[in-house]
Amino acid sequence: MKKLLATILFVLFGFQVSAQDFEKGFEAAKNKDYSTAYKEWMPLALLGNAKAQGNIGYIYSRGYGVPINFTEAVKWFKLSADQGDMKAQYNLGYMYYEGNGVEIDYKEAVKWFRLSAEQGLSASQYTLGKMYEGVMGIPKDYKKALKWIRLSADQGNKKAQESIGTIYYFGNGVTKDYTEALKWYKLSAEQGYDISQYYIGVMYEYGEGVEQDYAEALQWFILSSEQGNASAQVSTGTFYLNGQGVAADNIEAMKWFKLSAVQGNAEAQVNLGDMYYEGNGAIKDYKEAVRWYKLSADQGDEYGQAKLGIMYDYGFGVPKDQKEAVTLYRLSANQGNEWSQYALGKMYGDGTGVIKDNVSAHMWHNIASANGLEDAGEERDALEIFMTPEAIEKATAMARECMKSDYKKCGY
Repeated sequence: MKKLLATILFVLFGFQVSAQDFEKGFEAAKNKDYSTAYKEWMPLALLGNAKAQGNIGYIYSRGYGVPINFTEAVKWFKLSADQGDMKAQYNLGYMYYEGNGVEIDYKEAVKWFRLSAEQGLSASQYTLGKMYEGVMGIPKDYKKALKWIRLSADQGNKKAQESIGTIYYFGNGVTKDYTEALKWYKLSAEQGYDISQYYIGVMYEYGEGVEQDYAEALQWFILSSEQGNASAQVSTGTFYLNGQGVAADNIEAMKWFKLSAVQGNAEAQVNLGDMYYEGNGAIKDYKEAVRWYKLSADQGDEYGQAKLGIMYDYGFGVPKDQKEAVTLYRLSANQGNEWSQYALGKMYGDGTGVIKDNVSAHMWHNIASANGLEDAGEERDALEIFMTPEAIEKATAMARECMKSDYKKCGY
């Protein structure tokens, strides 16, 4: 009996000391004194305390008070995760997802996320659900995605709520339902989530699930924009530019476009270029327009490429270079931009920047016309006066092949 009592007392005393040391480490970490936290937690981790092991792993993964060491982080996460600690299981899954300290292994990541999710950790439920929406090596399964994301959303996870909204908005694995989408977006937006605020703005802009209301849309866009959401900033700028739900204000539009453009938003960069090109909200400045068009074009944006092509075509803000214009028009045309397809047809028809080629000109005008540009159809028909029936037949076949191949086989 004395021996048993001694064992019980030892265990209780040992637990009390461990708890005190753990709390010391926790308080130190809260005060960003990670060196002290490490010193308090490491002895506990070596004794097998799962929470201490998980915290040591976290310290190594972030480089808090120690050099970043992903391999060491994985070791400690694994020791903790094997004891069932749900946060360590989540962190270990994340290491496999990112390939930090281990080779990327999505199936292994799913395994650990699921173990954690089954214990109710919201972050794991959300991440597991997102993986079932389609990550390399993981079969897309919208039902499983909805199940896990919904569990997280029901715990108040604002990102999960936004994802549920998006699932219903697009009808991924469920019947498309704008009313349900809006409900989830609002739950998330009320927590200040900028992406959900932006999507609510879009729904009011287009009258999806609600009566179209530009003023209401703008209010949501502004809420999102003020948090730095680049897409919302573009929309806010556009509403001010066009006077939608607010008095037109080019200077205010310029402000929002610039905030978005400096974040790398290609649409904002084009819009900002347009304002400098037109002298709208700013002093007319072709060189500044070129700068913003180029930033957009360098990202592969079809409109940025088209606008930059115009600048080279006419020598606005840059030395005139019609060969460069053709290159840019082609990049844009190959993305389906009907205006660039028309411009390319004009270049081939006139022999500017390329060798004159009525067959190629006819092909591009025909494609642009098929994509809805009426002027291109008129240009195509005018060319036929100077073409043989065989040449017209060839150009038509080329246009058909170009569109069928998604602009990968366009006769050059």
